[in-house]
Amino acid sequence: MNRTRHARDTTDEEDDARIIAHSVREPERFSAIFDRHAPYIHRYLTRRLGRQVADDLTAETFLAAFHKRSRYDLDRRDARPWLYGIATNLIGQHRRDELRDHRLRQTIAPDRDESGLADRVAAEVSAQALRQPLVSAVTGLSPGDRDVLLLVAWAELTYEEVAEALLIPVGTVRSRLHRARVKLRAALGDINPTNHIEEPVSHG
Repeated sequence: MNRTRHARDTTDEEDDARIIAHSVREPERFSAIFDRHAPYIHRYLTRRLGRQVADDLTAETFLAAFHKRSRYDLDRRDARPWLYGIATNLIGQHRRDELRDHRLRQTIAPDRDESGLADRVAAEVSAQALRQPLVSAVTGLSPGDRDVLLLVAWAELTYEEVAEALLIPVGTVRSRLHRARVKLRAALGDINPTNHIEEPVSHG
């Protein structure tokens, strides 16, 4: 897997930090951040939640980033890990909302089968993005382990970038990724999950 794909040549263009800094006084400048990174964020969200939800959450990601731009760490020239972190938080919120709505519906018209509610809801919102038999295996991971795994496997972030995106130490990224891989390998009959979690989506 190419771990250097996020390193861009900034000799002929402003880096993200400079654009964001200027956008505090000139808000229209922030559109360059959207143009530069939206396709990557949208693809990641589509894989995790499906295209329809991804359209809305991509817009929400950049709206949240716009409102937080004055607090951006200008030492970080590439804003993409920061944007992935915002998108991942929105995924978590979306799933919590889905679960709450599902439970509310069940109080009005209870389902006969109440077992495995959280797993079923997570599978419903992930089924469009994950291939079988990975659906049950991946949704069975803890949210933290799943986020790390998919940021590495799908967003192709380095461990350091995942740590930046999720605001956790690099050592935690490594331990969560190891734990996720062990669990997936066991669930898939000792098949290397990294070789199968990738979907045939072009990275451009």
